Amino acid sequence: MNRLRWTLSIAAILLAGSLITFDAYWHWHDSSPGTRDTVLSAMPSNASAVLFADLKELRGSPFASELYNWIPKSQVDADYAQFLRATDFDYERDLDRVAISVIKEGEDSKLFAIAEGRFDRKKIEAYSSQSGTHESRSGREIFSVPLNENTRKLSFTFLSKNEIAVTDAGDLVPLLAPPSNSSDTRDWHERFARVAGSPLFAIMRQDAAAGSALASRTPGGFQSPQLSALLNQLQWISLAGKPEESALRIVAEGECANEQTSRQLSDLLSGILVLAQAGLNGPQTRQQLDPRLRDAYLDIIKGADVSRLDRGDTKSVRLVFDVTSQFLTAVSAAVPAAPPPVAPVIPASKTPARKARSQKAVHN
Repeated sequence: MNRLRWTLSIAAILLAGSLITFDAYWHWHDSSPGTRDTVLSAMPSNASAVLFADLKELRGSPFASELYNWIPKSQVDADYAQFLRATDFDYERDLDRVAISVIKEGEDSKLFAIAEGRFDRKKIEAYSSQSGTHESRSGREIFSVPLNENTRKLSFTFLSKNEIAVTDAGDLVPLLAPPSNSSDTRDWHERFARVAGSPLFAIMRQDAAAGSALASRTPGGFQSPQLSALLNQLQWISLAGKPEESALRIVAEGECANEQTSRQLSDLLSGILVLAQAGLNGPQTRQQLDPRLRDAYLDIIKGADVSRLDRGDTKSVRLVFDVTSQFLTAVSAAVPAAPPPVAPVIPASKTPARKARSQKAVHN
């Protein structure tokens, strides 16, 4: 089973869990319903990125269901199918909330996740014991399973009946320590609060890599060195999604230290939207692009908004746009059907008679 499948499966296999540790806090937590704060409060302060999804809320959204059905589904691999049969756990049905942190260690990175949902602890532990190991440490039963044939392993522990913690780091126990009241922790919680209304978000603490990553993945004709340079100056980047009645509202925000960078980024993004609209209205695009898809793109661009926010110590640029049901329908309709299979053409012989017959067969 590949690493991504294991990670989600642990959301599906053993994806992870919940709150950390003060005794008094646990007493409070045990008597309280699960909330997004429980999983987010467990994220380590040295994380470089945190991803969060409230699947319980998303499952109640008609548009989120429409978006999920629109996304192409990959075939379930054999290991995951066996996991589902053995544990009766399916993250699409049983996982309520999950927060995943990415922790960079030099060129490598580790994942740590906390999940809330409905888990059959006995079945999950029994399934994991078949190919892994377990030990008791710091009063917790910690299970470890190998990641494919790699030397790395995935470790998890149940924090409560409905919560699991999981990591692919070498040691899970240090990640379960209570977060300190450090400036890093406060910085993360401040940004969590800003996206409190969104059931789906990703927040990245910058390491001057966003612009470079964008440049490396963008086709040559569409690369913008200026945009890449400005993105590299951002200290934080967030992307949040909130389903509405017939759309998914996306809010992207970049946060930097100075006014000049925010102004330049705002002007550049506004210019990109103007150029994109002009390009979609151009005669060549009108001829080549499906009218429904062109109109759908235009709706997104026309409805997009770029603004700047001054938070005192930091300056932010915010881009807001909506992905609508009409857009999903247009994209689906614009996907070309697979061409019918064509019989291979047998190379013509050098003899005139056979060459003529071959040419006739090709034209027919």
